Amino acid sequence: MKKIRIGSGAGYAGDRLEPALVLLEKGKLDYIGFECLAERTIAIAQQQRLKDPEKGYNELLEYRMEKILPLAYKNKVKVITNMGAANPESALEVVRKMAEDKNLKGMKIAAVLGDNIFDNIEKYSDTIVWETGKPLNGLDGEIVSANAYLGMEGIVKALQEGADVIITGRVSDPALFLAPLVYEFGWFVEDYDKIGKGILIGHLLECASQVTGGYYAEPGKKDVKDLWNLGFPIAEVDESGDAVITKVEGTGGTVTTSTCTEQLLYEIHNPEKYFTPDCVADFSKVTMEQVGKDKVAVSGATGREKTDTLKASIGYKDGFIGEGEMSYGGPGCLERAKLAAEIVRKRLEMQEVEMDETRIDFIGINSIYRNDSREIICYPEEVRLRFAARTKDRESAVMVGNEVETLYTNGPCSGGGAAKYVKEIMSVASILVPRDGIKAEIICKEVL
Repeated sequence: MKKIRIGSGAGYAGDRLEPALVLLEKGKLDYIGFECLAERTIAIAQQQRLKDPEKGYNELLEYRMEKILPLAYKNKVKVITNMGAANPESALEVVRKMAEDKNLKGMKIAAVLGDNIFDNIEKYSDTIVWETGKPLNGLDGEIVSANAYLGMEGIVKALQEGADVIITGRVSDPALFLAPLVYEFGWFVEDYDKIGKGILIGHLLECASQVTGGYYAEPGKKDVKDLWNLGFPIAEVDESGDAVITKVEGTGGTVTTSTCTEQLLYEIHNPEKYFTPDCVADFSKVTMEQVGKDKVAVSGATGREKTDTLKASIGYKDGFIGEGEMSYGGPGCLERAKLAAEIVRKRLEMQEVEMDETRIDFIGINSIYRNDSREIICYPEEVRLRFAARTKDRESAVMVGNEVETLYTNGPCSGGGAAKYVKEIMSVASILVPRDGIKAEIICKEVL
């Protein structure tokens, strides 16, 4: 029975590179996927493209491809990634030029387009936004991006054209790993049980080291060996859709039924109905078996017909956050931090700074668990005040951090380590758009 090996080279936009290079060199791979997009990530990328039409792709694209391209070429591993973000076409040209400079003759590089629906955003102005329950045209903020989640279709087309490196924009995370299975095994796109199996494999791989113990690790409860040398996962898949999840021998981390189960449940609201562009996957009857050291056999996923709609993420400008921090230590540090927060609050009120929302954190006391009635069992030896406010304009946000900084000399005593920040808020809204009319397009270029 035919089998292929797919590795995961990244689980988010800024993931480390070295484990992916280990996979390319020692993983005996056929494919490697780099999943580098989140909903807010692509909105930010669209902002970058507005400032510079040549930008808008993942900021680590060149850094990664400098090392990835020669290894993929040498070991005949096909690379699939959504690092194209808001600008797959520019990303294609960047990668093609890098491959040309490295004399990687014959390498074919493709871009998958079609997810960007921003130019037609007015078509969806009456569509209800999930987060607000109101029409899109009532969104409070300037829309800067609109991207529909594509499925595997464009990636499969690129593979059929012989592409060695495929760069997409917004596609569903599992699609990066599902597409090679459909292409290699000749699965029918309407064989939803097979597609469901492929989505399961993609879901297990999409967050990279989460399935090899990274996000699973908890000292004393769920110990994981050599987290500093964490290996990224590999799926060895046969044409029936069953798979073994593993990693390169000698790398840190672990692959067990427990690590795989935690990743299986990650971001899954209903295991019986996991909606993706390629099918509605059913993970409710998935089974896992430890078949060796760092080897877990996974099977049992199924699927049902895909929906008539696609999810689209709408990025919009949503004001600013101004924040400042100051540390206090020693006896009475919490009381001094509370007094400092009250001073900042009253100073901002006195200056009539307009704030939509404020948040006061005493880091180490209440910054994670918001519980005003929480009893402090041990007197803290140190605490860091964080005063943050949401504002409509940048000038008001700046004033928030400035007032925290003035605590240096204006009391209370013994504050230090002041810091201040202003960030523009890029929020994301979600809508459903008709699948009809949204089609994946392919550009493919060869290094001569």
